[in-house]
Amino acid sequence: MDLKLFGEVFVTLLVITDPPGMMPIFLALTGPLPARDRNRAAWQAVALALGVIVIFAVAGQTLLDYLHVDLPALQAAGGLLLVLVALELLTGKADDPSQQVTSNIALVPLGTPLLAGPGAIVATMLFVQQADGLGEFSAIAVAILAVMVAVWIVLRFSGGIVKILRPGGIEVLTRIAGLLLAAIAVQLIADAVAAFVTQYVNMA
Repeated sequence: MDLKLFGEVFVTLLVITDPPGMMPIFLALTGPLPARDRNRAAWQAVALALGVIVIFAVAGQTLLDYLHVDLPALQAAGGLLLVLVALELLTGKADDPSQQVTSNIALVPLGTPLLAGPGAIVATMLFVQQADGLGEFSAIAVAILAVMVAVWIVLRFSGGIVKILRPGGIEVLTRIAGLLLAAIAVQLIADAVAAFVTQYVNMA
């Protein structure tokens, strides 16, 4: 196994997924839920993110070409999804645990597009396209697994923070997370628009 490539992939994906930055968003979305549901949301989100990244690593370019979808379009779609979630957090509509479904939270926005977002997908696809030989492919695979395990550990043990924050703290955290999500969403959409403009200018 190529240890140097393993380190590059691990660090790159860890920075992109940003487990510490994910924690306030995760707590804002799952804070009102029972501990059991919160833990289930953590592993479901990580499992989905792993599945999405693996699928795009193996057949991402082929899939996008078949659907005639450019990567900026995928990025813009992720941004729009985050806008919807951010609005729910900012308006307080996501505060009632009775209106939340754990699996839905784990799928969107936690699993995708936050963990398995355009950044992680593109980075993985690039690493796979540049890889040569079983050793390098093995390094990429192990690095992806290691990153997902690290993310799961952070999310799984974030429950202790919920006990410290109490409901009032969770409510404040929810508003802050909504603002952060809105900023991330706007940046994703802006980057996608810039990529489209650059693409069409170059074609012209």
